[in-house]
Amino acid sequence: MSGESVPAHRREPPHLPTPGTLVVDTSREGRVGEFRGTAGPYWSLRPVCGGTEWDADPEHVRPATPAECLSARTARENARSRGEVA
Repeated sequence: MSGESVPAHRREPPHLPTPGTLVVDTSREGRVGEFRGTAGPYWSLRPVCGGTEWDADPEHVRPATPAECLSARTARENARSRGEVA
C-alpha cells in the first residue's frame, strides 16, 4: 500500500558520495565533513579544517548546500593562511 512506512531494515541504503564530497552530519549539530569512505555500516568523515575523522550513521548525513560548502572551504583557506593546516 502507498503511504505505508518501510521498516528500517528494508530501507534502501543512502547514496554513497564520492570521496572528497562535503556532507553535513545532522547528528553533530550540522558539522560539515569530507566524505572519506565507509567503515562497516558507518561513513567516515573528516573535518574540513583537519583533525580526527569521525564515523557517522548514513541516515544522519546529507549533502552540504552550496552555502555550507563555501563556508567550509573559506574556513579551511583561512586556517591554511594562519598555518594551522597544510
